Amino acid sequence: MGWTDFTRRQYARRASRYASDLTEREWGLISPCLPAPRRLGRPRSTDPREVVNALLYIASTGCQWRMLPKDFPPFTTVQAYFYEGRATGLWGRTDHQASPSAGVIDSQSVKTTESGGVAGYDAGKKIKRRKRHIVVDTLGLMVGLMVHSADIQDRDGAPAVLKTILKRWPWLRHIFADGGYAGPKLKGALQKTATYTLQIVKRTDKAKGFEVLPHRWVVERTFAWLGRCSAATRFLRKRGSPQQTARCRRTNRAAAEEVGGRCSSDRYVVII
Repeated sequence: MGWTDFTRRQYARRASRYASDLTEREWGLISPCLPAPRRLGRPRSTDPREVVNALLYIASTGCQWRMLPKDFPPFTTVQAYFYEGRATGLWGRTDHQASPSAGVIDSQSVKTTESGGVAGYDAGKKIKRRKRHIVVDTLGLMVGLMVHSADIQDRDGAPAVLKTILKRWPWLRHIFADGGYAGPKLKGALQKTATYTLQIVKRTDKAKGFEVLPHRWVVERTFAWLGRCSAATRFLRKRGSPQQTARCRRTNRAAAEEVGGRCSSDRYVVII
């Protein structure tokens, strides 16, 4: 669905305090997934919606915890909610998407800061640090992610990332990939993991210049979405990095916008 005068008014966020704040429709989808107040102890005084808004603000701007604006709850409170949700798997349970049957796999090597951690050198991209390996469905919504050193080849890292989606997405068995995943080695490894069908999508020899390849463009668009979040442009921290802590899970913001048939760059929460 393309942009029209109607859709521009429908998705405009000019009335919001910040462009990253949840709309009423988005909050209506995500609020039932949040835990109820505890029966014992001090009564809850923090608005859960403001906590989620604070996390979305950090994801969009890439600011440090201490740089969180003062109109949000204290950053220590937001941290506590986030770490508890990460430990209990809360952020993964906010996704109500039905299991897709096909997906697209690809990787992206990114630089990091000097904070240490896993690192390697990608000779093809000439980048030293880490590689994020993702699997998306045919809409471009992320269903799997693994972070490893950049020196691991795509065909060697694919079995590990595909193994992580077996239980959560039981019907996803057809995978589209580029030429980096071709060869009998990967097919043999996938036979030990599950009955995945791997389809390699290659450029034709007659193609000249840029060409949109079927299915593969979807995962490239997802990387572009992630690149728009400042916190995801590179790995900012050794502990609690955006990809490892929240696994870039899709929030109900995507579900709310899906009702209108729009694919948005705001589909992922990348939380520090």
